[in-house]
Amino acid sequence: MKIMPKQLLGLAIIAALSPALVTTSYAQLHLEIAKAPESAPKIAIIPFSNDQSIYPVVEQDLNRSGRFTSASQNLPATASINNVNAEAWKAAGVPYVVLGESKTNADGSLSVHYQLYDVEKQKFLLNELLTVPTSRVRSAAHMISDTIYQALTGIQGDFSGRIAYVLRNPATPEQRYTLQIADTDGEQPKTVLSSRDPILSPAWTPDAKKIAYVSFETKRPAIYVQDLATGQREKLASFRGLNGAPSFSPDGKSMLFTASMHGNPEIYQMDLDSRQVKRLTNDSAIDTEARYSPDGKSFIFTSDRGGSAQIYRYNFADDSTKRLTFRGAFNARGTLSADGKYVALVHRPSGSNYKVAIQEISTGITNILTPTSLDESPSFSPNGQMVVYATREGSRGLLAIMSTDGRFRMNLPSEQGEVREPAWAPK
Repeated sequence: MKIMPKQLLGLAIIAALSPALVTTSYAQLHLEIAKAPESAPKIAIIPFSNDQSIYPVVEQDLNRSGRFTSASQNLPATASINNVNAEAWKAAGVPYVVLGESKTNADGSLSVHYQLYDVEKQKFLLNELLTVPTSRVRSAAHMISDTIYQALTGIQGDFSGRIAYVLRNPATPEQRYTLQIADTDGEQPKTVLSSRDPILSPAWTPDAKKIAYVSFETKRPAIYVQDLATGQREKLASFRGLNGAPSFSPDGKSMLFTASMHGNPEIYQMDLDSRQVKRLTNDSAIDTEARYSPDGKSFIFTSDRGGSAQIYRYNFADDSTKRLTFRGAFNARGTLSADGKYVALVHRPSGSNYKVAIQEISTGITNILTPTSLDESPSFSPNGQMVVYATREGSRGLLAIMSTDGRFRMNLPSEQGEVREPAWAPK
């Protein structure tokens, strides 16, 4: 069935009743490299001595960063802790080498010594020793990858982050919809909530300790927030009509959401201490999908007040509204980068193709990012170098992560069902 822009906007308002993601308990996401960078600096990640768990994660992280090309295989040069044959690696055209070793301590923890060597400068850029509990081995490996990435690029790494998403599995009616959280490589999935009714629009609190979502468990949309450590949850919005698209302010004191309590879908703001609600937009059109700016002084939202779905900005200082998108007949599901300079959105350049695009706010320049045609729900990584989004490839509904320069893409399909509604956790 062909879905027109107005229909898509309506679906977004009721929390995108397009079936969310799949699975029953812990449906694993499988990482598939869909597009590798054609040219990038080589980096050799040498297998760590006495280690079977840290090194593979570090190698995979750095290879999927889009910034480096693996040079760990089929090269004559070798290396070990404090012993790097710089001339051999230089001759092989490899500018960076990662090496390490691990040791099991008496209490069962691991001591991990890792180094990052700059072949051209013939010096260690990193030379660190970590003590790692056995329960935190993967987390420690991601942290090592973050540190190496920052040392080489000057940008904070995001390998140790998390992504929330919804799974939908028609084969399990009692747990048809599952809200899950996993590492950015799809590993270590954890179930937050399972329901036979739709779960939509996951949104993180700024401290990443809680997550809000829209649930239809009472047969009408309501917004809940759930503590990830305790599992305790609280209903935030259950007004007459629609309640959807939650977004938390940077200080965590208020929440934007879409509601139709007064008839038309509009943007409202809730003070989370007092629960007082204030209406912010008042237009005969549909206003939805509000997202705070990083400084909390404004928010962006989707509206069809101009005749088609487009992105607008609302300024709290003077209650003014300004249209941001002009290219294309449809722009929606906007989300801002952590520096506030870019907005990722669902963009329809022509026909019925819906792609993820990135627009620079200061210039209005828009670049289509994705090669697929049924994309939705983009979400920036905290460092702004990657975007996670939901898409379809053939009969598969999956997540994809793509570098913002378009050079690298990986897919994260589920082994059970469809994956939708991704949200990258803040740092």
